[in-house]
Amino acid sequence: MSHRKTLLAASIVAGLCISMSLHAQDAQQTGTTPPTSSTNPTTNPNANAQQAPDQSQAKQLATVTVTGIRASLQASLDTKRNADAIVDAITATDIGKFPATNVAEALAQIPGVTLDRLFGATQRVSIDGIDPSLNNAFLDGHPVAQAMWLYGDSPNRGFNYSLLPPEILGQLEIFKTPEARLPEGSLGGTVFMHTVQPLDVPSNTLTGSFGVNYNDMVDRQRPNGSVFYSWHNDDKTFGVDVSAQHYEEITSRQGQEIFGYSTAGSVASANPAVASEIAAGTIKASDQFPNELNVADFQQTEKRNSVFVNIQYKPSDHFDSTLSLMYMNDSLNNINTSLYPIASASPITSLGPANSAGFITSGSVAGTACYHSFNCASPALTFEDNDARGSYVQTRGIDWRGTYRGDGWSLGGQAGVSTSRDNISQAFEEFFYGGGFNWNTAKGFNFTEPSQANNPGYWADTMGGGGSIAYKPYKSKDAYAQIDFTKQFDGFFNELLVGARYASHWESQSLIDYSGLGEQSLEDVGFGGLSNLQGAKSIGLGGSSVQHVVTQGYQSIFNAVLSPDNGLIANNAVQTYNNTFNMQQKNSSLYGQVNFGNDDVHGNIGVRYVHTSITAYGYNVPQTCTTYDCVLPAGYGYLGQTSTNNNWLPAFNIAWNITPDLILRGAGSETVAYAPYNEYAPFFEANDTVAPLTAAQGNPNLKPYRSVNFNTSLEYYFNPESVIALSGFYKNVLNYVVNQASFENRQNGSWAQIENGTEGKSLVAAGVCTAVGVCQYSVSTPINGGRATVKGAAISYQQAFGSSGFGLRANYTYSDSKTVAGGPLPYNSKNSSTIAPYFEKGPYTASISYNWRGEYLAGGYVAGAPDSYTGSFKELDASAGYQINKHVQLTFNMLNLLNSKYTQYFGPGTTELANEYVSGREFMLEAHFKL
Repeated sequence: MSHRKTLLAASIVAGLCISMSLHAQDAQQTGTTPPTSSTNPTTNPNANAQQAPDQSQAKQLATVTVTGIRASLQASLDTKRNADAIVDAITATDIGKFPATNVAEALAQIPGVTLDRLFGATQRVSIDGIDPSLNNAFLDGHPVAQAMWLYGDSPNRGFNYSLLPPEILGQLEIFKTPEARLPEGSLGGTVFMHTVQPLDVPSNTLTGSFGVNYNDMVDRQRPNGSVFYSWHNDDKTFGVDVSAQHYEEITSRQGQEIFGYSTAGSVASANPAVASEIAAGTIKASDQFPNELNVADFQQTEKRNSVFVNIQYKPSDHFDSTLSLMYMNDSLNNINTSLYPIASASPITSLGPANSAGFITSGSVAGTACYHSFNCASPALTFEDNDARGSYVQTRGIDWRGTYRGDGWSLGGQAGVSTSRDNISQAFEEFFYGGGFNWNTAKGFNFTEPSQANNPGYWADTMGGGGSIAYKPYKSKDAYAQIDFTKQFDGFFNELLVGARYASHWESQSLIDYSGLGEQSLEDVGFGGLSNLQGAKSIGLGGSSVQHVVTQGYQSIFNAVLSPDNGLIANNAVQTYNNTFNMQQKNSSLYGQVNFGNDDVHGNIGVRYVHTSITAYGYNVPQTCTTYDCVLPAGYGYLGQTSTNNNWLPAFNIAWNITPDLILRGAGSETVAYAPYNEYAPFFEANDTVAPLTAAQGNPNLKPYRSVNFNTSLEYYFNPESVIALSGFYKNVLNYVVNQASFENRQNGSWAQIENGTEGKSLVAAGVCTAVGVCQYSVSTPINGGRATVKGAAISYQQAFGSSGFGLRANYTYSDSKTVAGGPLPYNSKNSSTIAPYFEKGPYTASISYNWRGEYLAGGYVAGAPDSYTGSFKELDASAGYQINKHVQLTFNMLNLLNSKYTQYFGPGTTELANEYVSGREFMLEAHFKL
């Protein structure tokens, strides 16, 4: 406890020494009507739960009436300028006038915000170099449940912004420093998204859009449309708004994947040609070469329908209540086709040469293709995996919030629940080809007999399983309730805030896997011709990497697996035991906060107490249990474990108006965050077929991340639409969760499917697995005890150049992270920058945005695989608009104009390639109307 008191004292003293701050007024504001300088956009996630302080305490600043891009930028600056904490904001116009298809792409304009584009459409957002899973996001003050959408992915706490339609938002804020009144759970920053409220816009407001988006890699377009209607009575005591959207998008990701490396010496004994090259000194025994070179083709068609409703009741100035309803269905069916020759298979006829870093970049393997054979014994191994994945995310929510305002006091509350579910499915078919091939890491691979390789009769299942199908029902639920009381005072300490919050999050998954469907050939499943992968070609690949046999697509895989001709389907109990879990996290918190200030100094100080209880359930079964009917001894079965933690979280924000336009801020705080949900569960997710065998498992004993943070900023507002700001941050993470690798012998969950095939036999021959499928796995387990630091600085600049119509936004962020072991933190780029000029005059608008981020650490490609490093990434986007009349505007958005390559490596630097992808350029033409 003495340590905690020291932290609190240090936070307060450091904040006082760093700076002094402008008082934040908590009056609700939406992005549809730009705020004036005398009011402050919402800095409380529960906007109705807190009354704004006396406006006479804030200095009145001159206002400039502007519209469009300039209006939205001014509104965003007003929010930043008037806040107590270090805050950045985006209005709805920002999102619509700058190149963006979702909220995350708009967030990229903010200093310290970086995006991860593994699947093209943005899902993961880092703030100040912190892992996306360690940041919070709230919609109108409440969490939104999100079911996992991709089979094989790992659930995380990071908000999936690509699933939320931006049309519903009026304003968005990022709190980079916490306040005691704000919900716990974030190390980097907390994002608050606010929908448009019916009493804040004119009655009978009707707006909407319709258009098409086009991806040049798939050469197809898809429609999208939205409509927003708002009504209220003449007395503005009751109002309703409805927002409905339909959105479709085709995502294509094509490229090359390398599943680990071997040394030349490790294969020399089985390959005389390699031994000869080593003896001749052409290559070294220590030189490394790829195990497999996979050309990957991910195709997804998304269809999202959503409806959001706000019902607002305000019978008097004393009482305000809003009921919000959310309904969203998102179809995310996809197919991933992987075609990979095994470069380490015997007989290798050549390897080399190696580059200066000791990596062999080319080689060849000899083999003989088999025609119409389910038992091809060729030593050359090439597999084509077809994973057709069904995903249909259903999200529902209901939220109530209200405030009663008395004479100098207010009492507010909020309660609600949201649910999300996805009955994820995966149908799998694999085909084998035994012909020889040449490979090159820069150019891909090419079969030595193209006429055979391009004939579907030479591709058939050799695993004896004939494919498989698995169902993974995934569910998520958030329930919450909060009460807030505020009391205003005269004097320097002008407001007291106290409150309590209860939040429960429940997450579960199970897995039912079916295999043993009988052998099938490519012709049985449905030959779809030859691919022509434009994306693979654009990154330098050629030959068979670009053009090879494929199936007829998503539906043909499901049809083949579920065909009645397959007969009895055998159920895989081991997969169910390993991948079934549920967990519930319950947070109970109390807070007290005091706001203070005068014309020159404003801020707040407070503390939040959080009690956390996490209960996780999973299967614990003996190694000999491979069926559902095995007898479980005492201590085995579906078992649960509960852990609890208590944390006191001080927060202090202060700033000083050095001059009316120059603000110096500082903050000190202690924060907690929590590991991804699945890491608490006693589960075991394994890579059962690709050597070396790896796995990941959970740990119910994990404690929260805990960090002591210090922030400062200096902001100069040299006109109402312009600012230059410098900021710095330091985070000392005292309990960073790290992964620990160990070896475990476990029953292979896919053994019934692979034991008689090439993969199973090779695992037995290598001594990795026994004849009955007990295999050695390298298992990655999250553990407590790591420490880490994150420190950095950012500079941002925004200016409108008079009446010329031109303006500029630009920022640069430096963020240096380090664990106690000396490694970097996940998703932390040391350098990132954005430059975004714009033009707006008369009916014309245009903007360009260039974003760049440096290398960063990311996760492995399969469960338990070593972490990979994502190379630097650049993106160029542009948009243009024309206002036909006051009711109609046309916009044209162009995203990823450089078709930038997303590249990953097995280590820092650019030598050991893991993955490289492109996702194509996207173009969107839309007509917007307002009546």
